[in-house]
Amino acid sequence: MTSIASTNATLPAAAQSAALAKSSADFNMFLKLLTTQMQNQDPLDPMETSEYTQQLVQYSQVEQTIQQTETLKSILSSLSTQDMAQASSLIGRDVVFASAQSGLTAATPAAWSYQAERPITSLVATISDGSGKVVDTRTITVEEKSGRFSWDGNATTGAKLPEGQYALALLGRDNAGNDVKVNVNSIGKVREVTTASGVINLGVNGIELPASSLVKVAQPDE
Repeated sequence: MTSIASTNATLPAAAQSAALAKSSADFNMFLKLLTTQMQNQDPLDPMETSEYTQQLVQYSQVEQTIQQTETLKSILSSLSTQDMAQASSLIGRDVVFASAQSGLTAATPAAWSYQAERPITSLVATISDGSGKVVDTRTITVEEKSGRFSWDGNATTGAKLPEGQYALALLGRDNAGNDVKVNVNSIGKVREVTTASGVINLGVNGIELPASSLVKVAQPDE
């Protein structure tokens, strides 16, 4: 298995557009005010050179703000495209996320891996739906402190749960019946890559999870 890290700290597209619109409005307003002031100044008492220079400096600062915003927007767009192209290499790969969320589809059960802090003999599994409501609870016997847990949507009550996003919480118990903390990670195969507001998301088991939460990526032949 190979570990990878991803960072995607970019400004939201809405924030970029708002900043550019405000800078452009300020720029146009400044030009109108300065032109009007020069046209209507008193010939016998013209604007002081220092005052005129100061306003030209302000003009330059507004213009630079607009240019910098445009440049930043271009850079962020380029980075987002590059990140998405790079992330596309993950399609078809088995991955592990630092997340308790997993997707359930008709063809693929929700799946997780787990790691207990010390040896355990049983696990109490609690599964919740996208709203946080507990939909299934079960106890299973285990022999190792690490392994995988999958859920096909069939609850112990006999109910068949719909496709969607589900979360898993596990509590381990040792041979003496003492509670043992268990860490849970979501696992699955990447089917698609999308981007929203500069954030790269991976489509796995019918849901989208941020690429930034990846902790492992399997080699193609694994």
